[in-house]
Amino acid sequence: MKTLLNLTQPFRGFVYRCVRVVGPEGAPRVEVRVEPHAQGCPGCSRCLLPCPGYDTLPERSWSHVPLWGIAVDYIYRPRRVECPVHGVVVEHIPWTEGKRPFTKAMMGFLARWARRLSWRETARVFGTSWEAVYRSVEWYVEWGLANRILEGVKAIGIDEIHWSPGKRGANFLTVIYQIDAGCRRLLWVGPKRTQASLRRGLKALGPEVVSGLSFVCTDMWKPFLQVIAKQVGQALHVLDRFHIVMHQNKAVDEVRRAESARLRGATSGQYLKKMRWKLLRRGSRVRGRARGQLQALVASKLSTGRAWILKEAFQHFWEYTSPVWAKAFLHSWCTRAMRSQLEPMKKVARMLRRHEPLLLNWFRAKGELSSGAVEGLNNKIRVVTRRSYGFRTYRAMEVALYHNLGHLPEPECAHEFC
Repeated sequence: MKTLLNLTQPFRGFVYRCVRVVGPEGAPRVEVRVEPHAQGCPGCSRCLLPCPGYDTLPERSWSHVPLWGIAVDYIYRPRRVECPVHGVVVEHIPWTEGKRPFTKAMMGFLARWARRLSWRETARVFGTSWEAVYRSVEWYVEWGLANRILEGVKAIGIDEIHWSPGKRGANFLTVIYQIDAGCRRLLWVGPKRTQASLRRGLKALGPEVVSGLSFVCTDMWKPFLQVIAKQVGQALHVLDRFHIVMHQNKAVDEVRRAESARLRGATSGQYLKKMRWKLLRRGSRVRGRARGQLQALVASKLSTGRAWILKEAFQHFWEYTSPVWAKAFLHSWCTRAMRSQLEPMKKVARMLRRHEPLLLNWFRAKGELSSGAVEGLNNKIRVVTRRSYGFRTYRAMEVALYHNLGHLPEPECAHEFC
């Protein structure tokens, strides 16, 4: 084992003195005793410069990657050095970071498995604690954020995510994604969904990244629109198609619920029974018996049928290639919606008219930007949350999202465990 350690984990200025098995027969542990090299000189843990020794601290242990299910511990007596710049400090110990009780290899081992399993399951499988897994992932993320390179970012998507129970501002996250065709990742995440949150996010990306953006994709959340207009004015601002369709579906559902309540007990009310999800699906994807029910609803001349026809008619808007003809269609559809006497649909029409310039930018960016990437990454955030059965603190949520979606660089390691 000493030979393998020298091959995979060599540390300059240190030697593996002995390796032995200790502990009871049912729970053995492997002790790896490390000593400083006789010709080596300790270094300052802050500036890494060689310094004269000061004294020696009591013996400490660090958990290493288990071997065949047997726990492995590094044992070493750290020295203190007298640095001319930082004074008396503990020497630089290359196999660990700070005061963490784990080796870097062990933290990388736990962090990689934490992408595939929940943190609790990772701790259970490898005989450690949830806190140990969390601290390992946190170190992994901090190292990745400090060493990542933000180059070639041309398109970003900005959205808000509801991550904890309640509707207060603190229950939402503001997320910034890179949505270029060759790279889709999480760039920044922050609490709340305010102008201040987005400004912090753009500041974290840096002025070089922000000034180099060509496309920005968002929903119609007013605080985001105002910040983007001021700070990312050079980029083409595109509204997310998903959110526009979501508003139309919400309007159709409002019409259905109001009409169901009004026609309760009436014969015509039978056309609305068990129709919610059929109405919310795209019409071209409805088949068989459900298609016949929709046709019967349209033939009944009920308000819900008219609202559904309006929603389906708007799908032709996305098929245009020219912004001029798309604008003409938008005016025609909004006029038709305003004359429908359906208040939810009129509300959608007024919203589309207010955001007409941004809506038409979708055609100017067509072929170069995929707004669906934002919702795809949002779904991955929900998967991370469900896999861990929620997070109690914002910090844990932030670390988990960067770890799974940030595509961060990883520290070099001799082992590839998963």
